[in-house]
Amino acid sequence: MRLNDLKPAPGARRERVRVGRGIGSGLGKTCGRGHKGQYARTGRGKVKPGFEGGQMPLQRRLPKVGFRSRTARDTAEVLLYKLELIQAGEIDFAALREAGLVPTSARQAKVVKKGTINRPVVLKGIAVTAGARAAIEAAGGRVE
Repeated sequence: MRLNDLKPAPGARRERVRVGRGIGSGLGKTCGRGHKGQYARTGRGKVKPGFEGGQMPLQRRLPKVGFRSRTARDTAEVLLYKLELIQAGEIDFAALREAGLVPTSARQAKVVKKGTINRPVVLKGIAVTAGARAAIEAAGGRVE
């Protein structure tokens, strides 16, 4: 076998359809595009996705959904078991920041229940989930 003997597999390359070559070809005159209309025009057959011919498109007819909280990016999440790292009995936002549990960009914090806490702590001015509140109170602490 030589390079000049190479050929594509039979049926791999189909001949292109020659349109507009008379009625005998079966694709004469309108060349399979039908009569008039957007798709019959040259270069005009393509329409952008979602375009419905000027009718209000579906993605604009349906209502917007979802919500992005503005406060979520300012709120830091503190895991319950990490409160054990802080030696102070009363924990406020400043104590969390000093311990490095809250980034400097955060303006508020929220304690979420992950893990357990064994010693009583008093939280002041910090948001707490229901599960975390129950765990803190079970350990003998309180949330103010």
